[in-house]
Amino acid sequence: MKVLIISDSHGLTDELQEIRKRHESETEAMFHCGDSELPADHPSMQGFVSVRGNCDYEQKYAEELIEEADGFRFFIAHGHMHNVKSTLMNLKYAAEDHGAKIVCFGHSHVAGAESAGGILFINPGSIRLPRMRIEKTYVILEIQNGSAAVTFYQQDGTPVKGMAQRFELS
Repeated sequence: MKVLIISDSHGLTDELQEIRKRHESETEAMFHCGDSELPADHPSMQGFVSVRGNCDYEQKYAEELIEEADGFRFFIAHGHMHNVKSTLMNLKYAAEDHGAKIVCFGHSHVAGAESAGGILFINPGSIRLPRMRIEKTYVILEIQNGSAAVTFYQQDGTPVKGMAQRFELS
């Protein structure tokens, strides 16, 4: 199973559509972790399950979502309500409360993935305003046989060297 994870596109439209078209036939789900700054019915958001970020004013977006994909429970939040720029502990507690094993979030614009306490945390970075790296990034998560491969891609679809990671899901 593959999942496309993206965040913090901050008004980009053509780029979102290109990324969606590039991966929609190979993914079972597509998550946008907020700050699209687009209406929920905008053509660029078609196919994305999305949450509201601190720069989104569309009331149709939920603050948080729980999604199931291939037997795995995902907790999706932008992160601003969980203080992710300082700690992932609040996200961890929320994920535990919802029985989620995978957390997808944004807000900090810092691409990264880590596992803590049996929960996989993925921040795809930003395809508009990355921080801590120059690459504008998104993620393809591939889960097979209890193992999760997290691959970061540049906006043009090129894998980011040195960022791919593999995690065991318990």
